[in-house]
Amino acid sequence: ILLDAKGEPHLTDFGLARLVESESSVTHTLDVLGTPSYMAPEQAAGNNAAVGSVTDVYGLGAVLYQLLTGHPPFAGGTTYETIKLVLDTEPRQPRLLNPKIDRDLSTICLKSLEKDPKRRYPSALALAEDLERWLKHEPIQARHAGVFTRGRKWVQRNPTSALLAAALVAFAAAVGWNIWKSELIRGPITTGIAVLPFENLNEQKENSVFADGVQDDILSKLAKIAGLKVISRTSVMEYRGKRNVRQIGDALRVSHVLEGSARRSGDRIHLNAQLIDTRTDTHVWVEQYDRDVNDLFTVQSEIAQKVAQHLHAKLSASEQASVEERPTQDLVAYDFYVRAVSMIYTAQVPEESLGIDTEKSVSEAVDLLNKAVARDPNFFLAYCQLAFAHDLIGDTPERLALAKSAIDSAFRLRPDSGEVHLALGWHLYWGYLDYDRARAELALAQQSLPNNPRVYELAGSMDRSQRRWVDATHNLERACELDPRNHPYLINLGSMYLWLHDYDQHTKIMDRIVALHPERRRERIFRASVEVYRRADTGPWRAEIEKILTSEAGSEKDPFVAGQRYTLALYDRDLGTATSLAAVLSQKNSLEWSFPQLGRDFWVGVVARLKGDETSSRAAFMRARAQQEEAIRGHPEDVTLLSDLGLIDAGLGRKEEALNEARRAMELGSSVKNSFTEPYVKMCFAISCAWTNERELALGQLEAFTKNPGYHTYGNLRLSPLWDPLRDDPRFEKIVASLAPKERH
Repeated sequence: ILLDAKGEPHLTDFGLARLVESESSVTHTLDVLGTPSYMAPEQAAGNNAAVGSVTDVYGLGAVLYQLLTGHPPFAGGTTYETIKLVLDTEPRQPRLLNPKIDRDLSTICLKSLEKDPKRRYPSALALAEDLERWLKHEPIQARHAGVFTRGRKWVQRNPTSALLAAALVAFAAAVGWNIWKSELIRGPITTGIAVLPFENLNEQKENSVFADGVQDDILSKLAKIAGLKVISRTSVMEYRGKRNVRQIGDALRVSHVLEGSARRSGDRIHLNAQLIDTRTDTHVWVEQYDRDVNDLFTVQSEIAQKVAQHLHAKLSASEQASVEERPTQDLVAYDFYVRAVSMIYTAQVPEESLGIDTEKSVSEAVDLLNKAVARDPNFFLAYCQLAFAHDLIGDTPERLALAKSAIDSAFRLRPDSGEVHLALGWHLYWGYLDYDRARAELALAQQSLPNNPRVYELAGSMDRSQRRWVDATHNLERACELDPRNHPYLINLGSMYLWLHDYDQHTKIMDRIVALHPERRRERIFRASVEVYRRADTGPWRAEIEKILTSEAGSEKDPFVAGQRYTLALYDRDLGTATSLAAVLSQKNSLEWSFPQLGRDFWVGVVARLKGDETSSRAAFMRARAQQEEAIRGHPEDVTLLSDLGLIDAGLGRKEEALNEARRAMELGSSVKNSFTEPYVKMCFAISCAWTNERELALGQLEAFTKNPGYHTYGNLRLSPLWDPLRDDPRFEKIVASLAPKERH
């Protein structure tokens, strides 16, 4: 395959061409001719009767595999060995060789390389079409059904890979040209849609809620159609009143938007709906409805079905039933429900919840939902939201019992509904950390909720807690695809990439967060600190902190900024500045992003210890110890408090107590069901060992936990004075060097 000056591919030798060459890469045994690494299994076996167009698909897949990974799918020491590999083994996942490959592109590649010809794309053209879907950010056909394996496309495309795929599309189309005429009829292409807030044509506030209810019901109905990608409410609400559909489509990565208006006057409703193609800013479908208010749910179902029809989405029988379903027979109860959903939404979205009492807001939503189910005891969705609201308020036994009661009521009404299984899965995880049962409920929920981002966020959070890194990344990415402007979702995904030391992806997520919230200091500082983690370069971090202090009045009093300045002074070994900054740290949770429960006195002690001021150091650590013991008495189940106590005792020189506490925390931490605790207590144990001159223990522990995802970064180990007792040991330097970025040449 040769590329000309314009980047166009030219085929010089393909598949079954009968070559007469003497190169070692070409086999002359019987009629098995071709390049072994690119030969399909049926071709390598000499089964000419099975050779056909799907054999060429395999060859295309092999080319794609090498272009993506830099390696052929199979390569042995000899031709014979390569053919054996082709016949007997599966190709390695492309992402194992190049983690930057998008998962959907990897799926397309591996489908092309299936051993069984029937499981490949039926033609080169079909492969080309799936590559086109990927390029257009549309769901690919190769993805299998299921919450953990279907529906996630790449949100931010790698330009190099995109150009590569474009060349392959042209190449594949050329190969498939001879069969083009027989394949003109293509299947419906799934696409993405955002249902924008409907414009309220009445001035009254209650009618604004009415317009939001229309939008919410239509969105919910469309979201249950597996053939559509539907953006979550959280990510579309900020577009209220905005009508630049091209810009909205680009920001949300969707090809269509539905917008409209709603007015209620007495017992009459007037709705207008418009389906618009964001790529051309043209109307695909427009309809007006002037009906009796009792026809509201019927009209909403009609709109959802019209949208699905125009987007060529085929509805299963169960999806059709869901679209036609009325949430309640009582419009007053529905009004209570819509108002409650809006309040829960506001409490969850950071930019909306600033300045309000979120617990009070959710409690008011609970009151509205209780009124809704009092009017209509069969209001299924209200029970599901009621359970979610109780779980949001807190995990006290009383709240958990109220949530479970609402879930039980929902199960009595619709035991097979996806919403109730999601509500129970959420409840089991957040209330009890019962992973097995929560996962079982999620598996049932996803069958009818293909576009619900909470399904994927919950799955990703559980995967992360159980250290299933690949699944966690996939599910958190899918959640952010369906809800691309959800701040907590993006934070969760960004921190995931940081744990995996994938700094490029972490940077992309942080860039998205800063673009969404440029006013937030915390996010801007975290974005600027990427090079600290990656290369121990404090320059961008320092510049951002100084910019904030110079341009934003009052920022010097921000506890978060103070903690960042203190950490920077420690990394610089500027102990004078660190001493003055330590005095103004928060009394509790001073450095919440790294050592979340250690307070001011501990960090005062750290600086004094570095300065050799034993008296001040001891006094500060003793104050910290008293506070820590009090915290442990209040929360004896929190093993991170015990590991922090080990650090404090190490600072005090109480070696035996420090190591016992740190060991005990490690023993208990191994059974804690989250991804945070065990790495944290192991890190604290290593530091405690270093501070008490147990160098072998410290290095052994450090070497072990740095091989897994976690807090540790090259920059932290290179710069933090907490590791200074190990710094003259070549084994420590080797561990640090293992985390250094691998420069590309």
